[in-house]
Amino acid sequence: MQEISSDVIRGYNDTIILYFLRQGDSYGYEISKNIKTVSDGKYLIKETTLYSAFNRLEKNGYITSFSRDADNGKRRTYYRITDSGQEYYREKCEEWFLTKDVIDRFIS
Repeated sequence: MQEISSDVIRGYNDTIILYFLRQGDSYGYEISKNIKTVSDGKYLIKETTLYSAFNRLEKNGYITSFSRDADNGKRRTYYRITDSGQEYYREKCEEWFLTKDVIDRFIS
């Protein structure tokens, strides 16, 4: 099975992460696992890429983080999308449709 190059999808990691956070608070491993599942294994996000995106999204006010005990008693860092993050997600979706429209013109 062919995997998607991280170079191709890099600009949309934030959108992908925000997609999952729109469904509810989550943590890194769970989001990574969900990305793999939803993409049918065609996109595997690297841990460093994921946590860099979390840091960037939080710095820009699109998500917030908080600690919570997991079922196994370990502390986990969870992430929650903000109102600003919801708006950013919508903007990135609009940008994607425009980008896809342009690129589709060059794909035969």
